[in-house]
Amino acid sequence: MDSEPRTDLTRHHDSGRWLARFAGRVLVVCPRCGGRALVIPRPGLSDPKYFSELLFQPRRLACGGCGAVADWTPEVRGAGLVGAVLGGTEDPFFQRPLWLQTRCVGRILWAYNEDHVDELSAYVGAHLRERGGARPTRSMIARLPAWMKRSDNRAEVLAGLETLRALAGQTAPAHRSDCAHERGDRPRAHRSMYFRGGPYES
Repeated sequence: MDSEPRTDLTRHHDSGRWLARFAGRVLVVCPRCGGRALVIPRPGLSDPKYFSELLFQPRRLACGGCGAVADWTPEVRGAGLVGAVLGGTEDPFFQRPLWLQTRCVGRILWAYNEDHVDELSAYVGAHLRERGGARPTRSMIARLPAWMKRSDNRAEVLAGLETLRALAGQTAPAHRSDCAHERGDRPRAHRSMYFRGGPYES
C-alpha cells in the first residue's frame, strides 16, 4: 500500500465516501502489551457486498508483538444485528484506543489506518475543496470538525497527520502516543441495525 503524502494538494473533490469505508482495517492499542494491534474482519469471511456491512462483520483483534487475539461479533436483536458505531478515539468494535492519535490544535487528531490519513491529508492540504457525492451530508469529509477545516490550522493539522503517518509504521509499546489511552469518548447516540434488506439506523 502506498501511503506517501500526496503532492497534488491544490484541489480535493469529495467523492462522498463514508467513514465506514476506512473501517475495514483499524490500528489499535493492544489490550495485553500496549503495542500496535490490528482489527480486521475475521479470516474466512466473504467480501461484503456493501461497505456498510463492514459495521456488522465479525472482527478479530490480533497483535503481532505479544500474540494476543480477541474476537468480536455483532449483538443479535430480534431478527437483526446491531452494528458498530463509528467515530471517536476508540475503535468501534473492541473499544480499544486507536493507535493513530496525536495532539493537534488543542484537540486530538485520529485516524483508523494509513488510507484514512491519506484521505484527510488530501483534503486538509487542498486550497480548492469541491463537494460531491449523492449524499454529501453523510460524507466523512462533510462531518469533519470545524477546526480541521480552517485554513489557518492547515499547517498544524498537516503536521499532525504526518505524525500519524509515522506512527502507522511503529509497533512497539514504547512508540504508543501519549494520548492513546482509554477515555470512553466514542459517540453512542445511535447504533445501526442490519436486517435481510440491508442496514438501518436505530
